[in-house]
Amino acid sequence: MLFAAISWGSLFLVGKPVLGRLDPVWFTAVRYLLAGVGMTLLVMRFGQRPWAKLKAHWGTLTGHGVLGYGFFGVLVLEGLKLSLPSHGAVLMATMPMTTILLRWLLDGHRPGLGVAGAAVLALSGVVLVSGVLGRTDGPPHMLLGDALTLLGTIGWVLYTRGAARLPALSPLEYTGLTAIAALPWQLLFAVAMTAAGWVDAPTWQDLTPVAPHLLYIAAVPTVAAVVAFNFGVRQLGASRGTLFLNGVPVSALLMSVALGQHPAAQEWIGAALVIAALTLSTRSPAPGRRPPAQEGVKTRAAVGADGRCPAT
Repeated sequence: MLFAAISWGSLFLVGKPVLGRLDPVWFTAVRYLLAGVGMTLLVMRFGQRPWAKLKAHWGTLTGHGVLGYGFFGVLVLEGLKLSLPSHGAVLMATMPMTTILLRWLLDGHRPGLGVAGAAVLALSGVVLVSGVLGRTDGPPHMLLGDALTLLGTIGWVLYTRGAARLPALSPLEYTGLTAIAALPWQLLFAVAMTAAGWVDAPTWQDLTPVAPHLLYIAAVPTVAAVVAFNFGVRQLGASRGTLFLNGVPVSALLMSVALGQHPAAQEWIGAALVIAALTLSTRSPAPGRRPPAQEGVKTRAAVGADGRCPAT
């Protein structure tokens, strides 16, 4: 789990130079084209009849894959292009709170008082780290970049919620098959954007200098980190697993310091507030609606011997 958190923190630092040569649309397409090779090998080796499941659930897998990998990937990279790596890492760490709020809005699972307080605390941290309170030494469009990143994280939260709709798929199968199903649409979108003249297609001269960056991003934050995270969630449970997302902004800030960058004091304070809020939210009970009796029977049938749903 710690490896996954550090890997996702490094994504923002390693990906920043690539954006100087590749548009976020093509960056995302190339990233998942490379990662798709690794994911295909993994589902072929460890999946159970993965191609039959891909055929049976093609529509659902494609929709969630486009939402999670395409929508999320492009907007987060657009935000990174306009803002700072440390900001993107902190904003990604708000996803557990976003999940709680969406469960309230979409499913009627009202959060408890502790979770509501954590939401206010997290919002305060995001306000500090985003520069709303008057930071002037960042990029000129930093606030817009942070807003795009935050919007993109909603796409990833909706993507992760989609796993519950496909309980027959293991976490590895859901991760890999959604990526495979979404890849043709990501490539088609990139080609269409290029044909319309809105983005520029990369050349070999663009790709060659950043090839090591792209290979690292495809292999480590995109494939290995997701597999490690899914495995960790299975071993530790969802609540403890979510807590490790707090390490994403911490690792990004520490790596930026190691590379000679010096985040402002309000960024450190904002990151600390977000981490405190997420820690509070994972330790606070969130009472929700009780399912009907027949749903309870289905739920008990769906959980494994360890008491956790296979989809998580």
